[in-house]
Amino acid sequence: MVQCPEKKGGVGKSSIAVNLAAISAKQNLKTLLIDLDPQANSSQYILGESATYSADKTALEPNIENFFQDVLGTTQQKGLIGNALGSILKSRNKDFSQYIHHSNFKNLDVLPASPTLGALEHALEAKHKIYKLRDSLQTLIGQYDRIYIDTPPAFNFFTLSALISADRVLIPFDCDVFSKRALQTLIENVIETQDDHNDRLEIEGIVVNQFQAQARLPREVVQQLKDEGLPVLNSMLPPSVLMKESHHKNQPLIYLSPEHKLTQSYQLLFNEIEKQ
Repeated sequence: MVQCPEKKGGVGKSSIAVNLAAISAKQNLKTLLIDLDPQANSSQYILGESATYSADKTALEPNIENFFQDVLGTTQQKGLIGNALGSILKSRNKDFSQYIHHSNFKNLDVLPASPTLGALEHALEAKHKIYKLRDSLQTLIGQYDRIYIDTPPAFNFFTLSALISADRVLIPFDCDVFSKRALQTLIENVIETQDDHNDRLEIEGIVVNQFQAQARLPREVVQQLKDEGLPVLNSMLPPSVLMKESHHKNQPLIYLSPEHKLTQSYQLLFNEIEKQ
């Protein structure tokens, strides 16, 4: 299980999660992508119009918010003790797979995001529901070969829930000073999660995105990370307009243009991760 957080927006978190998941599925690995980011970029990337919401169009359901609502029991009436007990029993019997949607791509399923997921954060924290995602994912053992989780851009309850659920974490990095400053804080958060909640969690590596090999500054920044002993992965992702086309057509790179340089870079990244 690989999870992709970022400390600030715009470093390709969702694109990396989706394209690694798509390559996994293309290699006949039964793959699930869970979208915990209220922006729902991963959901829309794979599911297209059905997962696109707006002021006059609600989010695709069932989704990750529905799951957490059921964890809280907020969708059930609890006016009487009998109703409350029935709600508890019904919630406990829910099958986690009912929230999952099949995509048009073989072997690739999605648990879509919701734009209003953040409204549940306080209630979930207050009722100590931080392990519920992990526990529900354990019920899928044997159904999926790989599970990827796309987290929110900020470190919050949902990011922590994902880290508690994950075996490995990927950290996207875009070679600028602000990303470098945020990187240490994020690594500290991961290590703290490992110490307090999930001793099997490992940092898979830092994924350098938008890497311009001919430019001096990106090379220097990456070398600084390596000199500091940080786990920078060898496979780096170059910039390309193909990514925008991929988003627009709702087709991951491996399906849109499998021989393109950017696609091949993602393939090398996937292979590197799988070998570790």
